[in-house]
Amino acid sequence: MEQAEVKTAEKEAAPDRWLREGLAAAWPICLGYFPLGLALGVLARQAELSPWWVGLMSVLVFAGSAQFIAVAMIASGASPGAIVMTTFVVNFRHFLMSSALAVYLNKVHRGFLSLFAYGITDESFAVNMTRFRQGGWDRKRALAVNQSANLAWIFSTVAGGFAGAVIPVGAYGIDYALIAMFLCLLVFQLQGRIYVLTAILAALFSVGWYLLIPGDSYVVGASMAAATAGYLLKRRRGKGRSKP
Repeated sequence: MEQAEVKTAEKEAAPDRWLREGLAAAWPICLGYFPLGLALGVLARQAELSPWWVGLMSVLVFAGSAQFIAVAMIASGASPGAIVMTTFVVNFRHFLMSSALAVYLNKVHRGFLSLFAYGITDESFAVNMTRFRQGGWDRKRALAVNQSANLAWIFSTVAGGFAGAVIPVGAYGIDYALIAMFLCLLVFQLQGRIYVLTAILAALFSVGWYLLIPGDSYVVGASMAAATAGYLLKRRRGKGRSKP
């Protein structure tokens, strides 16, 4: 316990050390964001959004998966309500991530918490949570991780928006970036039979909903229906195991 306190005191002795250590932890995230941000910018430009609109979206939203979905829905002519509801459901996990990190941010000013919560993504959450658990990590270093990743994402999406003016539609497989990203995320989530079954149910619900109900509601409806079914299956399985 005393060693941890000494290490923390040594780190606080250098005024800019928190920034350097935060940037050192964040650079792999920034490196990964750059190609995805470029792809998003190109797709957004091909959906007739200017680079500055793409940059504004990145500033206000800062959620890669939600932005990919929004751009795809804008290109397909989806209604604003459907876009807002879909991105809300996709980003609902941020409530859980923020709650988990809040344990390490006791007695922190609300203004700082707002700025910190704005910069939370899946990648920054994973890095900060790991560092907090290891010890010797504080709110300033965690904020540096969040905001440096944020700046890298904004820059890359704007750069992609400008590059989109000279890249033909469908070139280099960029139009497949959204599908590829979500397939990758899906594969990493398939860590048991219930998860595989939930994914299959989501596909069946989505196709059935799309065929039976006109409009874009199948995205939100199928997601919520499959998630509910998966939760009920997992709960039922847990009860079955608890029985003598």
